[in-house]
Order: sequence, then structure tokens, then C-alpha cells
Amino acid sequence: MAHAENEVSINRPANEVYAFLADGLNNKLWRPAVKTVSLASGEAGNKGAVYSQTMAGPGGRTIAGDYEIIAAQQGKRLDFQVIAGPTRPTGSFTLDENNGSTTVRFALDLQPKGFMKLMGSMITKTMESEVGQLGQLKTVLEEGPA
Repeated sequence: MAHAENEVSINRPANEVYAFLADGLNNKLWRPAVKTVSLASGEAGNKGAVYSQTMAGPGGRTIAGDYEIIAAQQGKRLDFQVIAGPTRPTGSFTLDENNGSTTVRFALDLQPKGFMKLMGSMITKTMESEVGQLGQLKTVLEEGPA
């Protein structure tokens, strides 16, 4: 199984960080690979919500990266599953507030199948890059979008 995770402390309350993460329309503000995103179905930020997004892929082409929120615990945890695209990881954001600051842990997991097993190290690098973007999330939430 491929796994990547990262953690950052953001000087904002957990409910504020959660609300930002739960609204997938904010993805473009802190994840540079996201080119377009829209709410495809469900209620924004709630379990069952599906977001349609296109991502920058290899060689400059775009790839699908649609995902569904599979668990939503206000101010605490948000889990999702990618439902379109070449890889279909599951992910989670876990939030822990302490004195008005929130520690956010972003984890991604993927069980490669078929020929994807041969690309394990490349998949892990891509996932590590994705969770590494928490620094950009911190900047956006503390200072505002660039």
C-alpha cells in the first residue's frame, strides 16, 4: 500500500479550518494542481457530497480527480475517496485544536492494482507532493490567498 502524510499547525480555530477544507471549491486556493472544481452532487462539505475536479497531469494534460466525502465530523475529521482518474486513493484530514491553533494531519492511502503496482515509487512521490501542500493551506488560512 502506498501511504503519505503530513502535518501542519495553523493559527486558526478547528471549525474555521474544517469549514475551509470541507468546501471543495476552496481546493484551487491551496492546491496548485487543481485546475477546475465544482460541486457535482450532494450538500457542500457533507457526507455524500461529490466534487468534480480536473487536475494538472503528466505532460501538461489534464486528468479527472473527482472525489466524494465519505465521512464528515465537524471540526474534527474529513474523509474522502477519489472516484475518477488514474489513481483512486482515500484520504483524511484530521484536526486537533489547542488554544485557538489547529494541527491538521493530511493522509493519503492507495492500494495499487494491476500495472499500477509497477509504478509504486512514482505514485508515492505524487502522494507525498500532494500532502506536502499543507504549507500552502497554512499560508492561505493565515494570510489570505496570494
